[in-house]
Amino acid sequence: MPNPTTPRSLQALRFLGGFAWFLIAIVLSAHAASGITTRLNLPSFEPILEQAFLLFLLTVGFSLPYGINRPGVLRSVNALPQRSTDREELLRGTALGWAMLLVALLPMMLTGALHPQFSFSLQTLGQTLLSVLTIALATLALEIAFRGCLFIRLIAVLGPVGATTLLSFLYALLSTFRPNATPLSFVITFLTGILFSIAYLRTHALWLGWGIHFGWNAAMAILFGLPIAGNADSISLISTDVSGHTWLTGGPYGPEAAAFTALVLLAAMPVLYRISRDYEWAYTHPPIIAAGYEVTIAPPAAHTATETAAAPAPLVQILGSTPTAASTLPVIDEHLRNDHEPRS
Repeated sequence: MPNPTTPRSLQALRFLGGFAWFLIAIVLSAHAASGITTRLNLPSFEPILEQAFLLFLLTVGFSLPYGINRPGVLRSVNALPQRSTDREELLRGTALGWAMLLVALLPMMLTGALHPQFSFSLQTLGQTLLSVLTIALATLALEIAFRGCLFIRLIAVLGPVGATTLLSFLYALLSTFRPNATPLSFVITFLTGILFSIAYLRTHALWLGWGIHFGWNAAMAILFGLPIAGNADSISLISTDVSGHTWLTGGPYGPEAAAFTALVLLAAMPVLYRISRDYEWAYTHPPIIAAGYEVTIAPPAAHTATETAAAPAPLVQILGSTPTAASTLPVIDEHLRNDHEPRS
């Protein structure tokens, strides 16, 4: 989290610089991956290399202003803390993303709009595994960019609601440059950005949001062979053709341009809120630290008097049988003198 004493103007400059670096990193990673795979004649490895380079450039570039050599700075700046529930959050998010896609595809299944074809071979299986890894890297890179460092900086400037709205808008705006994008796909991508932002705000980490993002994309491309936001480059054992109205299927853009998907995203938000209750309690509330001035209150006078009255009597020292000093009573002194005088 940003230092609360850092001025908002400086946080805003860091956000703008980070967003500019994100756009530069996209170009650099695509150029580097294309050059390497072309020289080595390995075109099938270009997507995974591009996402690996992008992930590296983002994590390192975002961390440089905060001292990359400091222990744990890469994780803290990019909202990937190591904690006891990180794997649990990732798996829970993946399950939610997978379930969301199944519900989103129900209208297509019931109307017979999906026409899957199966193609199994060892080569296809290897390419499928490569596609899964590519999706994992790509979704993590997007989460770091839009719900990690930049989101944290923007929260310090605009607050959670303003930061969520602005970054979700930018996230949706960039999606309009994808092939076959539609106005409906813009709205759905905006809602998706809000959902992923809620995942961060509830956990102060990317594990849950990354899991949802990965589960959604992997199920869409690998289990059903559908395009991811207009990108049909992922290779799977299943390839699916769709038929019917574009508002129902999303057309060539995929389910992220289908009207029913918007309803699924809205319904997923309270579900996400519920499954993240424990994480919200454990990771978003600041610890209670005792503070203030030391105060010593004197006891009441009556209480002090009671304690004094009940105090035990002082110890009495027993002297020898022969007194060394005169008594204070004249009768006793006379008796003692008579006892010590010699008798005739």
